[in-house]
Amino acid sequence: MIEHGYTVSGMSCGHCAQSVTEELTGLPGVTEVDVDVATGRVVVRAGTPLAEDDVRAAVEEAGFSYEGTASLVS
Repeated sequence: MIEHGYTVSGMSCGHCAQSVTEELTGLPGVTEVDVDVATGRVVVRAGTPLAEDDVRAAVEEAGFSYEGTASLVS
């Protein structure tokens, strides 16, 4: 399993997190998505590497701004 970290802006509630989760879960190979609304941090677990353009498109489809990759170390 590969973990990918991203930063997403514009989320303010659980519904926002659900929208991002639904879009990212639709990407091929994605098995799990964890969203922290307060920090904008999104961790995606997938069986394969993810194309950054695909992640950006999914986040934007959910109505939020993709800010780039993020460290997985807290």
